[in-house]
Order: sequence, then structure tokens, then C-alpha cells
Amino acid sequence: MAMTTVSTKVSEQDAGRVDLVVRDLSKASRSQVRGMVDHGCVSINGKTCTSIGATVSVGDEVSLRYDQHQRYHEKKKRWEDRTFTVAYEDDYLIVVDKSAGSLTVPTDNNNDRNTLVERVSIYLSHSRKKREACVVHRLDREVSGLLVFGKQLDVAEALIQQFKQRKPQRIYSAIVAGVMQSDEGTFRSHLATGNNLDRYVAPPSEKSELAITHYRVIDRMFDTTLVEVQLETGKRNQIRVHFADARHPVLGDPRYRKEDARHERWIRKRIALHAKSLGFVHPVSGEEMMLESPMPSAMAKFIASQQRRR
Repeated sequence: MAMTTVSTKVSEQDAGRVDLVVRDLSKASRSQVRGMVDHGCVSINGKTCTSIGATVSVGDEVSLRYDQHQRYHEKKKRWEDRTFTVAYEDDYLIVVDKSAGSLTVPTDNNNDRNTLVERVSIYLSHSRKKREACVVHRLDREVSGLLVFGKQLDVAEALIQQFKQRKPQRIYSAIVAGVMQSDEGTFRSHLATGNNLDRYVAPPSEKSELAITHYRVIDRMFDTTLVEVQLETGKRNQIRVHFADARHPVLGDPRYRKEDARHERWIRKRIALHAKSLGFVHPVSGEEMMLESPMPSAMAKFIASQQRRR
């Protein structure tokens, strides 16, 4: 590989952005220059330049070392977003790790335009034509963890059918109030919706939905319990309602047995519930997918503090 090295002292006329100086040195296109910077070909006063927007002053020395026969492509920039990180992505779907505090989709009575589906859609449209993320399932606002979106409507519809048939594996970590006695168990009841949109356990009827939640105790702590929860059905607020009905509400829950859900060491606005595992069949390839998300630091720190008190 034959490398070419060229350098120049920045004149008063050339002072400003380094990319313009490199374009004059190389006679390359703007995208090629960006690629050269990304690949460490450009230096200013002997130090590698890492930003296409770096400024140079009169007297600075700009050097370029590159292969004239190589096409330098820009490196894909890491996407940074406070609402999610990407856990998996291909041409058909994307799995994101949602942060607590963001709505999955806009609600009728909420004007929040910074919802997860909008942020993921912006990500999908970054450096590409405009694309919209297709919603498959949801997480409550103050719950974190894994969610899958389709990149095309037919992919999303195929995933939705899997959820309707209870095929995906959805496992949560939860810290609940009090010390649970049973090592494992199942909550099976019908849930209805009140006038204030809260959910509650109700007799079977046309206005209630069957909800099934399995759990097992992972750790009994000083006055709380860490449980692993597996959903068989996916009804709104299902985990929160079931544990509250059992008098073990999820810590920090502001809606269900909120007095019991308070804890002096749980100072976060979010609730102590995290969607840690998501398994499904890829609707295009047929591959068995299983994604994992680490426990959020807020929950991990609380667990550590509780274990020290035992």
C-alpha cells in the first residue's frame, strides 16, 4: 500500500475549518475528507485530528497521510440518545433498551412529543430516508428494558401475532415491598380498567381481561424481595397490579398501593421494574432470538444496600 504524505502551513486565507484545508491538499470530495478524518489520516501540529469540525489557525501545520487509491468511507457514528440504546438491529427489526421515564407511544391526554417510538424513528431516519418505527408492544413510562419494533409494517404485524399467541418470552426483574414467603408462584386473575384508567383485579366479564404472571424469588432482603417475573399474557400494568394485589407492590409505584410501595432507600422517580429478557422468533429468518439487558444501576445499587443491612 503506497502512502502519500502532504503537509501545509495554514495561511491567513486558509484559517478556519480543517476539512477545507484537507480538501485543498487532497483534491478529494467532502465525504472522502470526512472518511480520512475518521481513519486517522489527518493531523494538526503532529496530533491526530478526530473531528471534521476542528478549527485551524494561522501557522498551524496540517498533515495528510493517505493512500490515493483507497476510498475512505465515514465510520458509522455511535448513536447517543437518552431514551434508549440499541440492543439488536437488522434490515427488518430493531430491539432497543428503553430508559425509564420515556413513554413508549403518545397518549390521548399527553402532549409529550419525545416518545420512544418517535426517538427510534429519528434514529432509523438518520443518514437514510425517513422511516417510522412500527410499534409491537409497550412498556410503562417508568419501566426500563427491552422492546422490539418492526422496520416494516408486515414485520411488525408478524411479531404482534406472536405476542397475541403468547409465544415471546418476556422476563422482568422487580424489587417488591416486603419479604415474599413463597419461592415461586403464579398470579392468575382478570383485570379491569377504572374511570381513572387504573387497573384492578375484577371478576371475569366482557369488560375484564385474563392476566397470568409467573414469578420466582431470587433474593429475600432486609424488607424487600428481588423477584424474576415471566409474563404469560401482556396486559397493561399487569405485573404492577398483581404484586400490589398480593400486598407486595413494586417499589416506587405511584399508582398501586403507593403507600406500601414507598421505601426510604428508593429515592428514584422510576419504579423498580426492568424488562431484562426478550425472546421471539425472527419473522423473516425464522431464527430464535434472545436478547438480554443488564440490571439498571439504580436497582443494582439498592439491592447492594439491602444486602448489607441483613
